[in-house]
Amino acid sequence: MVNLLKVQKTLLQLVAKQAGLRLQPVEVEPGTIISFWVPKEKAKRRKNVSTNKDVFPMGNSVGVENFRKEVKKKKERPAVVLVHGFATDGLVTWQFQLFALTKKYDVHVPDLLFFGGSLTSSTDRSPRFQAECMIAALAGLGVERCTVVGFSYGGFVAFKMAEIKPDMVHSLVISGSLIAMTDSMNESILETLGLESSAELLLPETAKGVKALLHNAMYKKLWFPNFMFNDFLEVMFSHKKERAELLEALVIRNDDANVPNLSQKILLLWGEKDRIFRLQYAKDMKEQLGENTSIQIIGKAGHLAHIERPFRYNHYLKEFLATAS
Repeated sequence: MVNLLKVQKTLLQLVAKQAGLRLQPVEVEPGTIISFWVPKEKAKRRKNVSTNKDVFPMGNSVGVENFRKEVKKKKERPAVVLVHGFATDGLVTWQFQLFALTKKYDVHVPDLLFFGGSLTSSTDRSPRFQAECMIAALAGLGVERCTVVGFSYGGFVAFKMAEIKPDMVHSLVISGSLIAMTDSMNESILETLGLESSAELLLPETAKGVKALLHNAMYKKLWFPNFMFNDFLEVMFSHKKERAELLEALVIRNDDANVPNLSQKILLLWGEKDRIFRLQYAKDMKEQLGENTSIQIIGKAGHLAHIERPFRYNHYLKEFLATAS
């Protein structure tokens, strides 16, 4: 039987190409490749002989510099980087945002490590390492200044990117995420959801587990046939060992948590009925982050507000980008 999720992923790649994007793997260091969908003008592939993959070789400083010069010759538009959550890759997460943004912005859609086509031989599983890889890849692609939009797990990475490289990340949009996941926050969220671990939610082993994930992530109750949950398991949950390690590395001790002094303009774009990262978390973050931070609430939407109510989500996102770019 045909796996409908595989068909959908193929169709999404066609949609991305129609939106003017092309797949561009970037080798940020030996053994670490980040898969990016980038504006077609930036897609300049080079063959890596050792892996037989098309990659942009960061190690070739002359090649990188020439590439940056060529990119600058093009008419520059504000860059937007869409960083996905934990259950899916970049295109699946942001499928309803592509056409809304590509007319006015240079949209970059990465796959985080161990999602999509992104892999590393490093043993570092921290959000900081993910952020460092994103920054290095974006620099190699000629991005000097951008707005980063981070959803869920991608929000943790986005905050780290803003902290590490404020001259590159000049503004942030965060949906359903936190500055950092502390022990106490993790325990509180799991208790609210009635779970023993985040892996129980985010790395389901059965179709029933996928149903539970969607139930907690969505406000609307949608019916899907059972075979679609099995299709989802087959397509979306590879690299389980490494992803479990990512979840472990996400949680830090309460004593190690701090609120970074971020100068960027920040929008917290939240589903009113988010069951995972409840609205109160966003309100608390707004107070912690200060006067440069605003909040927009999307009614009748849960954790997946960008999918449940894409027109409303895109309206607030474009409104923010118009003032922040």
